Amino acid sequence: MTKTVIFTPMIHNIVILASNGVQALDVTGPADVFSSANNARSKCQPYMINVVSPDGGLIETASGVKLHSQSIRHIPAKSIDTLLISGHDREGLNALIAKGETRNWVRLATEHAQRWGSVCTGAFALADWGLLKGKRAATHWARAAELAERYPDTDVDSNSIYVVDGYIWTSAGVTAGIDMSLAMVEADLGPDRAAEVARKLVVYLRRPGSQAQFSAPLKHQSAAASPYADLISWVKSDLDQDLTIETLARYTGQSVRTFQRHFTESMGSSPAAFIEELRVERAKGLIAFGVPLKTVTREVGFPAASRLTSAFRRRVGLSPSVWKAMHSKH
Repeated sequence: MTKTVIFTPMIHNIVILASNGVQALDVTGPADVFSSANNARSKCQPYMINVVSPDGGLIETASGVKLHSQSIRHIPAKSIDTLLISGHDREGLNALIAKGETRNWVRLATEHAQRWGSVCTGAFALADWGLLKGKRAATHWARAAELAERYPDTDVDSNSIYVVDGYIWTSAGVTAGIDMSLAMVEADLGPDRAAEVARKLVVYLRRPGSQAQFSAPLKHQSAAASPYADLISWVKSDLDQDLTIETLARYTGQSVRTFQRHFTESMGSSPAAFIEELRVERAKGLIAFGVPLKTVTREVGFPAASRLTSAFRRRVGLSPSVWKAMHSKH
């Protein structure tokens, strides 16, 4: 059960731990979210943001950009309200994990913080320091299997973009840290402030934590190199048609059985699942622009609004009405 954070006018101390080899966006993404919440239209400046490292001073990110940091010795562990461990490249992560003073400081901070967690591969540090035992956690999809193998007492969620387990918040790679930070702002200050921050940063408000790390647009980019690229292009222009598997197989000149097998091997999902995903993606845009649900249903090829709603909830984690309220262009 997620701990409810009741926000008061007191300043909330956000601390982001980084070291050499850190992924820059794992630091600056969350920092920009909390900073933007401070600059939103309100006299309330709720967050104090500190970037810290084991020794302080300039730290070099994995991209070569240098960030200024304070030493952990200058930030009392007991003063931290939210602590986030940033993701690093392998060398930087291993070096961070090996620092006993940092481990002890983090452990002490987690005993007093309202919430704490990680962005991307920062979960490896938490797990190594014994802070994810028996907990559900997320990390970058490319390292999820490794995290699960190295720390079998951690329940690794390789799909979700962020996970909340009690006081512990962990996110997938890079931009997922922004989603998680927006969720924190919403928990602290309410959905209106979170929406204001999201609009300022020109990001989704907000992808549900359960949403898959692989978005449909990313999947469809890879479709361009698929042997079914022509078919997919045709389908996207005719989503309102009755796109049965027989129709799709006939377009490719293959038998239904052969088409089903080869398409699934090539695209990683069945033809029916892929078509549903395309339809939901199209529906998301239409709903955001205020197109009535009945019209959207017809435009994207669902036989009934109830079928669209069910698919939408399954794929997006939200109802069409909630999606509209969160993303309306009008």
